[in-house]
Amino acid sequence: MQIHVVKSGESLWGIARSYRSDMNQIILLNQLENPDVLVVGQALVIPEGGREYVVQAGDSLWAIAQRFGISVQQLAEFNQISDPSLIFIGDLLVLPYFPHTVQPGDSVWSLSQRYGISAERMIQVNGLTNPSLLYVGQTLYIPRKPRPVKEINAYTTRTSAAGRNEVLALGRNFTYLSPFTYGVREDGSITEMNEESVLQAAKANNVAPLMVLTNFTNGSFSSDKAAAILRNPDLQETLITNILAKMEEKGYTGLNIDFEYVYPEDRENYNNFLRRVVARLRPAGYTVSTAVAPKIKADQQGLLYEAHDYPAHGEILDFVVIMTYEWGWAGGRPWAIAPINKVREVLDYAVTAIPRDKIMMGVPLYGRDWKIPWVEGTFARTVSPKEAVQLAAKYGVEIQYDETYQSPYFRYRDESGQDHEVWFEDARSMQVKYDAITNYGLRGGSYWVLGNPFPQNWPVLRDNFTVRKV
Repeated sequence: MQIHVVKSGESLWGIARSYRSDMNQIILLNQLENPDVLVVGQALVIPEGGREYVVQAGDSLWAIAQRFGISVQQLAEFNQISDPSLIFIGDLLVLPYFPHTVQPGDSVWSLSQRYGISAERMIQVNGLTNPSLLYVGQTLYIPRKPRPVKEINAYTTRTSAAGRNEVLALGRNFTYLSPFTYGVREDGSITEMNEESVLQAAKANNVAPLMVLTNFTNGSFSSDKAAAILRNPDLQETLITNILAKMEEKGYTGLNIDFEYVYPEDRENYNNFLRRVVARLRPAGYTVSTAVAPKIKADQQGLLYEAHDYPAHGEILDFVVIMTYEWGWAGGRPWAIAPINKVREVLDYAVTAIPRDKIMMGVPLYGRDWKIPWVEGTFARTVSPKEAVQLAAKYGVEIQYDETYQSPYFRYRDESGQDHEVWFEDARSMQVKYDAITNYGLRGGSYWVLGNPFPQNWPVLRDNFTVRKV
C-alpha cells in the first residue's frame, strides 16, 4: 500500500498507471463515488498489485485464495479474519507471500536484505534444498515483512443496526470494542444500554468488548456525580458489585473507566477507587483501564487535568487510554483535531509517568467544519474524513496540508456567502500518528469514534501493524 497526494491535472487512470495498479481496485479501496472528480491535495491509498487485493462484488475468500494460489486458512489467518464469510467490498487483503522473478546477480542473501526478511525464512517458504543455486527466471515467493503487533481499541456510540454492521465490517482491525456508555448513579447503580447487537458483531470478529463507565449524564460529564461515588467507599463497593453483574451478563472482558472533570480534591479518592476496582475485577479475569486527559506535565492546572494522576494510573491499571485529540474542539477556534506537535508533547510527558506498554494513544476518526471568522459561543459541525473531501470537491477548493500539525485543511465559501474552515484526518495524518505509536514504543491506539466513514484509515493501519487479538 502506498499513499498518493493528488496533483493538479492528474486523473485516476494516470495515477493507477504510474503505480502499475488497477484503477477499479483504487476506486473500491478509497470508496470513490465519482472517480472522475479528484481534489488537488486529496490523499489516496494505492494497493500494490500482486501483493494486495481489494475485495470486489461477488468475491469469496475461497475464490481469492484460489486466484493467488494460497490456502483459505493462510489468507484468513494473515489478515486476521476469524470468519471467512465476513469479507466486505473494499476490504484490503494482504497476501502472505508475493512472487519475485530471479534476476542476474540475485541471491538468497541479497533478496533477504532487499525485502527485510531473514534468509532462513525465505529458504523455508520456498523449500530450497540448495540456497546457493538460484537460476534466472526462477520464481521465489517472498514472505511479507513482519509488522509490529499493537493493540487497537475503538469506541462506538452507535448500538443500532448500522453500528452492528460497521463493527462486522471493521472488527478485524480491533483488539477491543468499547460501547459508550454506562453511567454511574449517586446510589451506586448504573444506567442501562441496549448494545447486544454490537457485542455480537465484536464476538464474530474475535474482538474483546470493554464496558465503558463514565460520570456522563444529560450530555455532559458531572463533577458532582463523580464526587458522590469517589467520596463514599461503601457506595463504591455497591457500584463494583453492579459492574461485575453487568459484565458477566453482557459478556464483557474488561472495564474502561472514563471519569472526566473530576474535582482536584478527589484525585486520591479516584486512585483509591481504581485500586478497589482492580482488587475485585482482576481476580475474576477482567482487565481494568481508564481514559485520561492529555497532560504535558504532572501539575497541569485545570478541572479536566488535575485529578488524573498518570503515575498512579500507570501503576494500578492494565492500560491507560490518553485522549490525544480535541485541540480543535467544537466550541473553540478552527484548529487541527490532533496536531502531531501537541500529541508528541503529551507523549513526551506520558512515557515518563506511565510504562510505555500500558499507553494507548488516542486517535480521532473525524474532522470539523467551522464558520469563519470564528465567533465566541458558536460551534463547529463534526464531519467525517470522507465528507470533508466531498465538501472540498463540491466547492472546488484545494486541500492544504499543515506541516507543523501534520493535518489537512481547507477553506470554502457556501451558497449563502458564509466562509468555512475545515480540519480533518487523511491517510498522511494517520500515518504520522501510527509512526508516533511505533517510535514511542506504545501499547497501541484508541479510536474516537466509530460512525465517521474513513476508508483510507484501515489499509494504512494494516500496513503498519498486526492487530493483537486476545
